[in-house]
Amino acid sequence: MSGKGKAVTDLSTEEKIKEAARKVFTQKGYAATRTRDIAEAAGINLALLNYYFRSKQKLFELVMAEKLQKYFGVLAPVLNDAATSLEAKVESIASKYIDLIIENPELPLFVLSEVRNNPEHFIKLTEKVDFMNQSVFLQQIAKKRPDIHPSHFLVSLLGLCLFPFIMKPAFIRIANLKEKAFIEMMLERKKLIPVWMKAILKTKSVLPVI
Repeated sequence: MSGKGKAVTDLSTEEKIKEAARKVFTQKGYAATRTRDIAEAAGINLALLNYYFRSKQKLFELVMAEKLQKYFGVLAPVLNDAATSLEAKVESIASKYIDLIIENPELPLFVLSEVRNNPEHFIKLTEKVDFMNQSVFLQQIAKKRPDIHPSHFLVSLLGLCLFPFIMKPAFIRIANLKEKAFIEMMLERKKLIPVWMKAILKTKSVLPVI
């Protein structure tokens, strides 16, 4: 086999393993997943998996890093854009996050599961993610509403985007929704969430300034 052909084969095998790992880690979480589970899902033997990825932890860190890149990749460019207003940032975050989760429905539960079950992994992978604390977005909130901590606003915004997806199985059952109707509601939230968040910005806080 030529060098080019081998490279293509290696890439294909690596991608098969990573795709299987994404699926199994999402379904079982890090602790309950065995490398043998990933190998079986990828349709390869365990020795071949170990040839490409020396440990479950290395493979998990790779998969988790990809997930976090998607998760935070939506935020970073928006939060640090000095040319856009706070209101425009809210609209952009709501729209981009909802689109992201519709395309990657497993993402919120995967990240949430690992934050709860393996906080040390999450902290290790996010310890360099410091764009949020010094972002233009938080500075704009602090200027607009100096009476509240800016993080309250950001947490509320992300919660409004993420919570319906996290609760989707229960929500569609309680509301008797089909998949298409659920997606339509989520797309409608792209317009509603900015309206709600702008109302928060205009509402005078009853809390004392700290």
